Amino acid sequence: MVNLIDNLSDKSVLRHPHLKNKSNNVSVDKPDWIKVRYKNSDGYNYTAKLVKELNLNTVCQEAACPNISECWDQRHATFMIMGDTCTRACAFCNVKTGIPNALDSKEPEKIGYAVEQMNLRHVVITSVDRDDLADGGAKHFSEVIRSIRDKSPDTTIEILTPDFLRKESALGIISDSNPDVFNHNLETVPALYLKIRPGARYFHSLSILRDIKQMNADIYTKSGIMVGLGETRDEVLQVMDDLISANVDFLTIGQYLQPSPKHAPVKKYVTPDEFKSYETIAKAKGFKMVSASAFTRSSYHADDDFEQLKENNRKINLHNPL
Repeated sequence: MVNLIDNLSDKSVLRHPHLKNKSNNVSVDKPDWIKVRYKNSDGYNYTAKLVKELNLNTVCQEAACPNISECWDQRHATFMIMGDTCTRACAFCNVKTGIPNALDSKEPEKIGYAVEQMNLRHVVITSVDRDDLADGGAKHFSEVIRSIRDKSPDTTIEILTPDFLRKESALGIISDSNPDVFNHNLETVPALYLKIRPGARYFHSLSILRDIKQMNADIYTKSGIMVGLGETRDEVLQVMDDLISANVDFLTIGQYLQPSPKHAPVKKYVTPDEFKSYETIAKAKGFKMVSASAFTRSSYHADDDFEQLKENNRKINLHNPL
């Protein structure tokens, strides 16, 4: 078997020619609990074949997700729409940066077909940043949602969107399309934005999470951060408070893993006990659902987590009737 993380990290250097002259960043040594092994399976091969035949992109591949083997084995995939090239260049991300191609008008239909064939009860749709589009790609998201609903009306839909910075019409389009879950990741603490997420603005990202809930109270909201980039514990707790103030329902916290030596280094591997502590505190602060572990990612176990989120919300409403 091959170590998935190391294998993907080596290949990812070739994806970022704009970083070729940048010096390598040395991360701290990986501890024993950061190990993922890749192996073939019938489920994995089925998912890979379907994605390839339909010429679809997945964040599982493009972002070098460590959970790809497990998720694809279960015939789960997170589809990444609007191409494989991002207009941003975040220091943590393995997705290619550059000038994107035109949108594929047939992509919504292909995504809908894939969801139908995989018989998904819950699907996560994400995208690259498309700063080149007038609405940031919001209409394309809505067309994908519509296609899935037409072909698989019982499938719940979670969208993980870019920040739609300076795209004033985008949130209204997203709200009208009525996804079950609106997810937008803050990614890191405010103090690290200039270094880690230079094209984004922390309080703008926070505001779209607040605003979508105000536009459509039926939508669950979700956000996540990575740890191990140099943030302090107090900064993480402050992000929790900020998200609670924006009425976010679901928080994910995962370990940052360096995609290549050219990307931001891992400053710390957070221990399982620290993740458990973050989870306990986040629940005490009022999140309806929390997932915190080294391998937690936005779409990891998203189907089961969404069912648990709905159940948790039902219990809260029973104890706090209007």
